[in-house]
Amino acid sequence: MAWHNRILHVDLTAGRCLERPLNRQWRDAYIGGRGLGTRYLYALGAQKAEPLSSDNPLIFATGPLTGTAAATAGRYVVLTKGPLTGAIACSNSGGHFGAALKHAGWDMIIITGRAEQPVYLFIDDDDARLLPAEGFIWGESFWEAEERLKARHGHDIHVAGIGRAGENAVRFAAIMNDRDRAAGRSGVGAVMGAKKLKAIAVRGRKGVSVHDPARLAAEVTALQERLAQAPGRERLAVYGTDAMMSKTCAFGSLPTRNATRTSFEGCERISAEAMRTPPGPGRRPNLVRNKACFACTIGCGRIARIQPDHFTARFGARYLKPQGGLEYESAYGLGAMVGVDDLDACTFANMICNEEGMDPISFGVTLAAAMELFERGIIDETETGGLILRFGHAEALVEAVQLTARREGFGARLAEGAARLCAHYGHPELAMVVKGQEFPGYDPRAMQGMGLAYATSPRGACHLRADPYASDFETPDPAVKPRIVKETQDEHAAIDTLGVCLFSTTAWALDDLARLMDAACEGDWDAERLRECGERIFTLERLFNLEAGFTAADDCLPERMLKEPAPDGVNAGRVSALKEMLPVYYRLREWDAHGIPVQPLLARLGLKDLETPAWGNEG
Repeated sequence: MAWHNRILHVDLTAGRCLERPLNRQWRDAYIGGRGLGTRYLYALGAQKAEPLSSDNPLIFATGPLTGTAAATAGRYVVLTKGPLTGAIACSNSGGHFGAALKHAGWDMIIITGRAEQPVYLFIDDDDARLLPAEGFIWGESFWEAEERLKARHGHDIHVAGIGRAGENAVRFAAIMNDRDRAAGRSGVGAVMGAKKLKAIAVRGRKGVSVHDPARLAAEVTALQERLAQAPGRERLAVYGTDAMMSKTCAFGSLPTRNATRTSFEGCERISAEAMRTPPGPGRRPNLVRNKACFACTIGCGRIARIQPDHFTARFGARYLKPQGGLEYESAYGLGAMVGVDDLDACTFANMICNEEGMDPISFGVTLAAAMELFERGIIDETETGGLILRFGHAEALVEAVQLTARREGFGARLAEGAARLCAHYGHPELAMVVKGQEFPGYDPRAMQGMGLAYATSPRGACHLRADPYASDFETPDPAVKPRIVKETQDEHAAIDTLGVCLFSTTAWALDDLARLMDAACEGDWDAERLRECGERIFTLERLFNLEAGFTAADDCLPERMLKEPAPDGVNAGRVSALKEMLPVYYRLREWDAHGIPVQPLLARLGLKDLETPAWGNEG
């Protein structure tokens, strides 16, 4: 129950769609979503594949709770080997697409090979077909593709797909759904584009059966009541994630101007409060309303608009309509990191990232690196095609985001990401990345636990793979960070596997999620079993990366974080204590001094023999 025990295998090379049974032993050990997707990705040999080759699988995976009545249970994940990093990529999205896929009767889609000509996948419950995309939606933005697919197949479908950034192999291209929700990080959209798969359109009418409907309904009701009363839920509903902007800026943990500063003097002009406040008499606020995903009672999403007389209005009337607005990470990447405090320019750049399918974190951090290269005189206008890449230059932000999505001019350099950009110009130390993936909006010198989380995240720098936030805002003591990071990494892996949003933890603990799982699925489920599953997943991700060629040397931070003291805030003068924390973290993980999981750990987690092929032995 809650699982359909069905995989849709899409062989693009052969042009066919096949039903495969779910391996139930793997299901019981890895549950779904991030866990089960990782197990299949590993079994298919993605760790040895070139990311943009036909050998690299692309997996869409739901969790057992996805599509149920549990609050926030609309999540799905996309897994592949990331072209930005060469590491495992697992990118999580909300909206309604994940629930639609689950309601169509599928737990996962596994996509292999490469189409000869551009195609899209249409799923109508059990009916799955590959249809031509050339001359229809290939070459179009995601917004246009979604609109055309709905016009052809009906407005009750939900679409996940790529814009022109994915088609053009921008290394941080995203897979978009529901207009402004995104599986955003590590370049999963570039893999979809390399496979010549433009979109997946789903109509699902089967629903989800659960193990104990009455008990699940009772648990859902009780937990909904608790969530409704949680201050964290209310804050997210009213202000969205950009509520964090004022906090990190005041604390001195907001990376600014390529992390040369840790607070931004323009913070108030791109904050959640600024989005709600009209910029002057007779002006309208940036924020129109909030937006919720499937089964969500939080509604942290923002719908925003630019002012009609702003310079970006010249790019078309569609950008004057209410669209997906800034969240904290996009406001950080498109604002503070590049020194831009023009709320409308940041909002427009975010719209382009949504329309063309591009990660605003990686784009913003890459542009910030280019701006530092420019201001240091390492590159000039001759190299940038006339772009004046100075911090705070809103017009450069707006032009660069469009060039990058199209891979035109200097945008072709930016499309490679910060690590490759800075290496090309002989200054790799200016790339604020881990394992090739750009920093989110938390400076590791001010937030020691977050620095350790960045360094050890399987997919590169990430703010969602661990939860050291409360500790980091309370104390800079590095001694307490390794255990917090390790334990919350395991918990987050479990949550990503269930199909619910991490923001549910503003009110719930793992015990609560275990009760939902136990009511929805057969078998005995408790928090300890979920925690062990999370540890198993995180360890398998480590094994994937080790086989992909990563070593302990990649569990690192840029020199700036280790050598240049934080310039602002309550932690001014500090550098990251990563070298002190990492050995302790390895011991807690039961990894050796080289960051390799030891044999007793592998035996305990059932990871000693992983040679079982992906297809076959599914009983």
